Amino acid sequence: MALCAAELATRVFLGQKAILFPRYHTGADYGVYHLRRLRPSTTFRHTSADGSWLFTTNRQGFRDRRDWSYERQPGVGRVLVLGDSHTMGFECGQEDTYSAVLERRLKALRQPTEVLNTGISGFGTAEQLAFLENEGVKYRPDVVVLGWFINDPDDNVNAGLFAVRDGQLTEEKFTHQPGVKALDAINRWAPLRWLSEHSYFYSLVFNQVWNWQKGVHFRGAHAVTPTPTELTIAAPTSDEAMAAYRTTLATKLIERMAATCQRQGIRFIVAEIPYFKLPYDNPMEFVPSMPAAMVPDVRSHCETLLLCEDWLGPYRNVTDLFRVHGQQHISEATHLVLGMTLAEKIAAKR
Repeated sequence: MALCAAELATRVFLGQKAILFPRYHTGADYGVYHLRRLRPSTTFRHTSADGSWLFTTNRQGFRDRRDWSYERQPGVGRVLVLGDSHTMGFECGQEDTYSAVLERRLKALRQPTEVLNTGISGFGTAEQLAFLENEGVKYRPDVVVLGWFINDPDDNVNAGLFAVRDGQLTEEKFTHQPGVKALDAINRWAPLRWLSEHSYFYSLVFNQVWNWQKGVHFRGAHAVTPTPTELTIAAPTSDEAMAAYRTTLATKLIERMAATCQRQGIRFIVAEIPYFKLPYDNPMEFVPSMPAAMVPDVRSHCETLLLCEDWLGPYRNVTDLFRVHGQQHISEATHLVLGMTLAEKIAAKR
């Protein structure tokens, strides 16, 4: 009775803020790296005040109903999309992600193409680079699209897979699987999986514990981050030095990603994904997510840099660009615009 009362109270008082976003991460081995992916061949739902969305994963743990092989169909192009939860499509229908829109638009332009959405919630550029070099290139894509988001620099430091020492990108460790053991244990139990998709109280408690533990791990990662001695900053504070270091690390990761694509003869495109402007009161407004200091270097290393002001600016104050509740991910309208823009860029140079 107490649990039922707690569930009712959560729905009544937190109904607009509570979410049912079950966590289905599990471990994945890509070459020497031990990372994360979604549980393969799994179907589940995400629910918030904005709607309910079905997720289906294939055998590779990507959000797709089709299984992918390394072999390609003759005469069919292939695009590999890297990113985090925005790319994966949190709070977005499976067929409405910008990856799905991109594939349909290229087909409409008579350029049949398979688009692999390999976005994983929580991934930063470091994990995306490790995945690309050890798994992604095996799919022999013609184009790699990197979906960049504002929290990528923090996620890169948190992962600790790479660091910048004496101006050079170095490999620091090969395993980053936060929470995987706990999630594997929890998701073995069907009743707990059911609660994660249906109980707001269970989800509230679970996410509070998860975020607390994530904060502990994040603070620990910052404690062991190399001192950015290679940065020259006038009278820096520790926060300023760390911000500069995060930007440098992210830039170096993208530089190496671009070099990997160049060696493989793969076109490399970076798409900036915007974030919701605080205090979350106007879903028709957005803020660029890439630090201005990164833009020149990123542009020099990729074929195309799509800044959100360029591709999304005309739609400001025209339609909702974000989900208001839940975790404020980009809306299906934003996915549509980005997918269409990517298709035009890819088709123009094919």
